[in-house]
Amino acid sequence: MAARKKFSNGTKPFPIRGDRTNYVNLPHVIAMVGLPARGKTYIAKKLTHYLNWIGIKTKVFNVGEYRRLATEAYKSHDFFRPENTAAMAIRNKCALEALEDVCTWLTNEGEVAVYDATNTTRDRRKLIYDFVCEKYCFKLFFIESVCSDPSIIEVNIREVKVHSPDYKDSDKEEALRDFMQRIEHYQKAYQTVDEHLEGAYSFMKIFNAGEKVLVHRHEGHIQSRVVYYLMNIHILPRSIYLTRHGESVLNLKGRIGGDAELSARGWEYTQALARFIQEQNIPRLRVWTSQLQRTIQTAAAIDAPQERWKALNEIDAGICEEMTYEEIQERYPEDFAARDQDKFHYRYPRGESYEDLVARLEPVIMELERQENVLVVGHQAVLRCLLAYFLDKNSEELPYLRVPLHTVIKLTPVAYGCEMELFKLPIDAVDTHREKPKNCDLQRSTEDALQTVPGHL
Repeated sequence: MAARKKFSNGTKPFPIRGDRTNYVNLPHVIAMVGLPARGKTYIAKKLTHYLNWIGIKTKVFNVGEYRRLATEAYKSHDFFRPENTAAMAIRNKCALEALEDVCTWLTNEGEVAVYDATNTTRDRRKLIYDFVCEKYCFKLFFIESVCSDPSIIEVNIREVKVHSPDYKDSDKEEALRDFMQRIEHYQKAYQTVDEHLEGAYSFMKIFNAGEKVLVHRHEGHIQSRVVYYLMNIHILPRSIYLTRHGESVLNLKGRIGGDAELSARGWEYTQALARFIQEQNIPRLRVWTSQLQRTIQTAAAIDAPQERWKALNEIDAGICEEMTYEEIQERYPEDFAARDQDKFHYRYPRGESYEDLVARLEPVIMELERQENVLVVGHQAVLRCLLAYFLDKNSEELPYLRVPLHTVIKLTPVAYGCEMELFKLPIDAVDTHREKPKNCDLQRSTEDALQTVPGHL
């Protein structure tokens, strides 16, 4: 081994923990820890959505899915009894298969893999550490969800009972009894992550859905982003409502951007929206709008506390503000084609791209995750970005998500994903959605360029 370089100016060499810390941008494994019904899968999926949304390629590997593929239909809690050696062998085999797939994926293409399992013993965590850090030289970060609040556990159990694939055809009361016994089996062997006995590991412990957080030896940019994000989310039930402003006078004319007032039908929508929200009887609702007048006007009749966010303003179209698509094609045909070729990354001259918009909206996402029930009255591009986060859509899908006018989108985060409901209110409006045209070439004809432009006055 080569001698360590001496520093004549008195500075110390960068601390080295084995050969792997010579590298900074290593793939990460995030391993969940905790008993069933502590929100691990919810946290794993939310974290994956967030990291993908900010451009870090992330994937969840759920050991329960491996177990379901390796066995026949789920029968009972007996499968999780520590004394059931045959079942234990299957569970261990599935855990290792998932871990191998994690490392293979990270070796080939990924940046962060979330290993979603209970990992409730020190022996299991040592196995993960040896496999991930010693064999593959990746970085490892444990996230433990600890819960002692009976009300939170009850909510989580109800979520799992309803949404878990293990109980999809089961009687609810029978599923509850079985699941409670499954938890008891895990409790017998459960060893919480210990900062003294496992002090070499990087980990984060979340107590009672964010009531308290302990962070130990977190390293680098990705782990810092993970900690920052998870300190802002909670796993308690709530819904997020999204709607665009009512139809504006510029929508009628097919013009993008600007700060126009509502059209006559847009004003009708403000009343219809207020009635809809009142009928929903949403507890402790908060309303967020942009600082543009069409969203403020749309929310004016709603009886709830309201906040104006500059970050929720529509994407800045730069030199193309208040132009029609036809005018953009006529004056800037190369820009019009370039945006069609890569709509997520294309930046309007003196304006923004969808990529810029995602960065601008990150504080909004953080605050949304801290809230209970929220109605966001926003704009087409902004709501596309928010929808992509909650529904885990990639950068190619994001700019083409449909967000029609005069429609309320209800998002309800659940343990195994996010449920979406659409409520089309009975007020007509123009269609502003433009699909990606088949021909995106720079030398295309005007007819091809305008093929998918929606109709307008």
